Amino acid sequence: MDIVKQILLLKNIAIVGMSSRKERPSNYVSTYMNKNNYNIIPINPNYKIIDGLTCYPNLESVKTTIDTVTIFRKPEFVIPIVKSAISIKAKVIWMQDGVINEKAKNIATEAGLMVIMNDCMLRQHRFNK
Repeated sequence: MDIVKQILLLKNIAIVGMSSRKERPSNYVSTYMNKNNYNIIPINPNYKIIDGLTCYPNLESVKTTIDTVTIFRKPEFVIPIVKSAISIKAKVIWMQDGVINEKAKNIATEAGLMVIMNDCMLRQHRFNK
């Protein structure tokens, strides 16, 4: 089984950088995944609730298990997110379209996480259904 299919079997997804604005990719990708039976956990320190979901300031404040950390942040902000994902024992780092950080990828891979970089979870889910 390829890595994308393995990742799509995991159901608890933290969305780092989720926006409340419907037109933002972080919002509509999250909404799509939620409608397709994924547990979406918004991560954004600027909100308490997004789309009826409790929003957390960071990964460490989430009490449930997080399988996949999906990142909608600029590449220069990714390394601390990856380090947080490692500390909470996430299984996957998924960097969305345009999010490219080789050093962060290497850190995650060396820690044993599966990594997708510069790809869209929604597009891959539609393709792999």
